[in-house]
Amino acid sequence: MTETNATISFPPGRYGRRRDPRRRGPRWLPAALLTLVVLAGLGMAYQLNQQYGPTRPYHPTVERFYDLTDDQVVVQFTVRIPEGEAAICAVRARAADGREVGREEVRIDPPAGVTRPRITHRLATDARPTTGEVQRCWRAD
Repeated sequence: MTETNATISFPPGRYGRRRDPRRRGPRWLPAALLTLVVLAGLGMAYQLNQQYGPTRPYHPTVERFYDLTDDQVVVQFTVRIPEGEAAICAVRARAADGREVGREEVRIDPPAGVTRPRITHRLATDARPTTGEVQRCWRAD
């Protein structure tokens, strides 16, 4: 038996009309849209970093919390403050179940020339805390 190379041809009109491949638009359009999405994402990342990132003024960093008892916690933290200004920081303590058991706003008046003062604050609590935090700091008026 010999093998032949036969071309398959369909009877005209039997299976519908064959269409030419459609052109979807300019070939550069997907690349341009991708570029716009990437640039928009980078712009949003920059904006969020300026608003919430570590370079913003009044940025607190908790170094440690210790001396946890049934009615207190000691929180040691540093805060970035612009030269010659004062800040207020919200310090809080939370229990093991996540509820807030202590909160206080602490005013920080750093000495002249100090922009990253280290603060040690004893926070009174209603119940035994498991953590001490500095939620945020802002400019004191």
